[in-house]
Amino acid sequence: MKRSLKSFSHFSLGGTDGEIGKVKELYLDDESWKIRYCVVDTGDWLPERKVLIAVQSLLDPDWQNDILKTSLTLDQIKSSPDIDTDKPVSRQQEIKLNEHFSWQNYWFLPLTDAVKATLPNANASGPDGQAENPHLRSSEALIGYQIQASDGPVGHLIDFIIDSDHWSITDLVIDMGTWLSSNKILLPVNNVNGINWSSRDINLALQMQEIKHARPYDPESAVNELGDGTFLDFYGRLIS
Repeated sequence: MKRSLKSFSHFSLGGTDGEIGKVKELYLDDESWKIRYCVVDTGDWLPERKVLIAVQSLLDPDWQNDILKTSLTLDQIKSSPDIDTDKPVSRQQEIKLNEHFSWQNYWFLPLTDAVKATLPNANASGPDGQAENPHLRSSEALIGYQIQASDGPVGHLIDFIIDSDHWSITDLVIDMGTWLSSNKILLPVNNVNGINWSSRDINLALQMQEIKHARPYDPESAVNELGDGTFLDFYGRLIS
């Protein structure tokens, strides 16, 4: 299923014994463009707390009721390590989450004491001197970043397109302003050359002239074919 990131803003995250909370944003890997975590606001039952939930815990979504189902219990969430999602996430914090929930570590390192001992000494450091994961990016933080072609600025990021079958980002949705007649375009993420946090830029391996031929973005496009021959758009709405 191809879905706009914005269409997930009202989704609930469901545990095996109740609702965990509302999806607020996603954390993604800017090298592989895989989605690693959902950031979930737990609401009244865990006031003023947000939790990271790895996508490997997600089951088949309930599209009709806007629920992302998980294999987790509310007790597991309540006793999970407290992580400040407003700060960079460190690899050590990810390890603590993996150990608590019995998640597989996606970076494929054995969780030996020797490996853990090296993590605080990485070059990039986050809160409390812990090593940050340099490629774990907040979707919310990236929205609004300037899009830079190799020969000049072309617009800014307003949304992502998500492949929910593989939980990966497939395309950037870019607002081109008045530069093109189709002022919103889709650009596959394999055109991204890098992200500059300090200048808030996403750099492309394309020239401005090449971007003119990008696919226009229409959120009401028929992109998801259902088994009965009907189609849904990027927001999961039925095409009439």
